[in-house]
Amino acid sequence: MPFSHHSHSGQFCPGHAKDSLESIVQLAIARKFHTFCLTEHMPRGEEDYYPEEIEAGQTPSWMIANEAGYFQEAQRLREKYAGQIKILIGFECDWIRDGSRTLVETSLGRLPFEFFMGSIHHTKTVPIDYDREMYERARELAGGTDERLFEEYFDEQLGMLEELKPVVVGHFDLIRLKSDDPERSFTQWPGVWERILRNLDYVAGYGGIMELNSAALRKGMSEPYPKAEICREFLARGGRFCLSDDSHGLDQVGLNYHRVLEFVDKVGISTLHHLDLADGETPADERFPRTVVRSVSVEEVKKMRFWT
Repeated sequence: MPFSHHSHSGQFCPGHAKDSLESIVQLAIARKFHTFCLTEHMPRGEEDYYPEEIEAGQTPSWMIANEAGYFQEAQRLREKYAGQIKILIGFECDWIRDGSRTLVETSLGRLPFEFFMGSIHHTKTVPIDYDREMYERARELAGGTDERLFEEYFDEQLGMLEELKPVVVGHFDLIRLKSDDPERSFTQWPGVWERILRNLDYVAGYGGIMELNSAALRKGMSEPYPKAEICREFLARGGRFCLSDDSHGLDQVGLNYHRVLEFVDKVGISTLHHLDLADGETPADERFPRTVVRSVSVEEVKKMRFWT
């Protein structure tokens, strides 16, 4: 799958990722990617900094300057490598607490981004994918069980979806990563499953695109985000899918895409979608007037140069 809608670099996400943004784009070109979307993290409030950000002495002004530097470099790279790869410039949002929408809108107002990835990495304002200790803290705040935490996660996700209606929804079931059993079926908990179906209805209803995120595979799980049982339900609702490697460095660009292709066939997905830029066409979202959605059959994807 020569598309990715989700990526990070060590240059603009220090401590969390590695390698320069240009080296990542160069590798994507070498691996024959058709479209590679850049989605560094948006600035967050100081109360939500990660330990390595605090240790590095990062400040709100640093985050704003980093975002501006990222956008400028992304524009330079797009111009430099025009004709070799399509680059869209976006960001990954962090929906954490009251005020998160304001931070997202501030980023959108500050720079002419072309889309954003709608993600949740926190529940009860605590990171749920950082380490097991923080996951357990969030679980205690949610009621002490994975089941209660999963319910809270999908409730908070709905809030993000309703407030932001992101063009692309990031790692829909990330909550399973640090849980007691990341492979468990969500259907074993009726309250959790009902919330998942409700959220899928909402995403399908406004036309959001669900990313198939290969990062779950490199983190030891047998299926990408989201699991097959979720993908089948979204497909039944007319939902659309795109592809992401969620790379955090050179060693993860396109990683495990062959396994994602096998998963796509298993689930029964026959059409994939990707973002593009065009003038004079109906945009995917009025906030991004040049961003459009293209479709491509899985059979056509299998014939693309990426695989050779």
